Amino acid sequence: MEGTTGRSKSEMESGSTSNNNESHIAFKEGSWFGQFKNGSNPWMARYVYGLIFLASNLLAWAVRDYGRNAFPEMERLKNCQGGRGCLGAEGVLRVSLGCFAFYFVMFLSTAGTSSLYNCRDTWHSGWWSVKIGLWIALTATAFLVPTFIIQIYGEIAHFGAGVFLLVQLVSVISFITWLNDCCQQDKTEDKCHIHVMLLATAAYIICIVGIIMMYVWYAPEPSCLLNIFFITWTLVLIQLMTSVSLHPKVNAGILTPGLMGLYIVFICWCAIRSEPAGENCIRKAEASNRTDWLTIISFIVALLAMVIATFSTGIDSQCFQVKKEAPVGDAVPYGYGFFHFVFATGAMYFAMLLIGWNTHHIIKKWTIDVGWTSTWVRIVNEWLAVCVYLWMLVAPVILLRCRQTNESA
Repeated sequence: MEGTTGRSKSEMESGSTSNNNESHIAFKEGSWFGQFKNGSNPWMARYVYGLIFLASNLLAWAVRDYGRNAFPEMERLKNCQGGRGCLGAEGVLRVSLGCFAFYFVMFLSTAGTSSLYNCRDTWHSGWWSVKIGLWIALTATAFLVPTFIIQIYGEIAHFGAGVFLLVQLVSVISFITWLNDCCQQDKTEDKCHIHVMLLATAAYIICIVGIIMMYVWYAPEPSCLLNIFFITWTLVLIQLMTSVSLHPKVNAGILTPGLMGLYIVFICWCAIRSEPAGENCIRKAEASNRTDWLTIISFIVALLAMVIATFSTGIDSQCFQVKKEAPVGDAVPYGYGFFHFVFATGAMYFAMLLIGWNTHHIIKKWTIDVGWTSTWVRIVNEWLAVCVYLWMLVAPVILLRCRQTNESA
């Protein structure tokens, strides 16, 4: 009797599992709209989360630049203090708080999901009407909380934005090392040798051209000592990374320092571009008092780049894994919890960009990430990137020497 009951119970469980698998496969074979409606495609779901994140960015920008004209009813709210507490920099923080709360809820409800055939996977990939309503409700609630809570959130957002930059840094370095490892495999080493040399040479040429152009644009006079220091130190760091990578005990090749050189040159350029207009060493100071089409295009490109960076970092959940493995069977294609965590910290990051990392800083229209605080955040991020990269190069050598010392002892 007990054996029959055990068999019937196991048959029922296997039958229900097979039914779930069959229904999931049926949804997968349907149209894109059917997959979206039934919540059966996590790869499509990530684009919807990216669009929600973009909408939050646009709302924060609108509140900052055009809030008084577009949202005059906010002045009636008691905690808005005539609109000052819900518009401008504080309005950006309120939109950011609503976006952060949404993705943090999603993080808590999807962290640890490992299988495609359970309710948490369906929640991540479906239920869009509920989740969009939740995002709207949390964003609206953020405009009802007292000002002191927003100020506390603004201080916490500095730390959260730093976490986002660190995760993004690890993701970039992980991609560069992965690309280098693929080219050094036995099967593809001969085939990729020429491509590696061409890519590395192009990277170094672009780095040198970029540094020369930064000298021309942002250090036109000998008195521009700070910009000269930033640019020159970037050149020194590229030389340092190349020397360490080519050291016989490290032997990491020439590709990774070249790509890392591109990355830190880009960060250095962004840092100098973040310096406030009006400085003698910044050529854009001549057009600082007017908003032209180039300023608008630069703002749009910077905003989209930030959203794309958040999106690409979020799906790279394996960047913190020592041993990367491809998903097998019914495993989720990417870490849902990590994905939402990156977007949650990204909500804090876009707030810092729109207010220049300073809650009391007045930002002009159609500008992003401008101010001395933004400049130094970028520079420190550049130096930290080099330190992390160098540690990844020398750590195996140090650990190997320590292991040999212990064995001999």
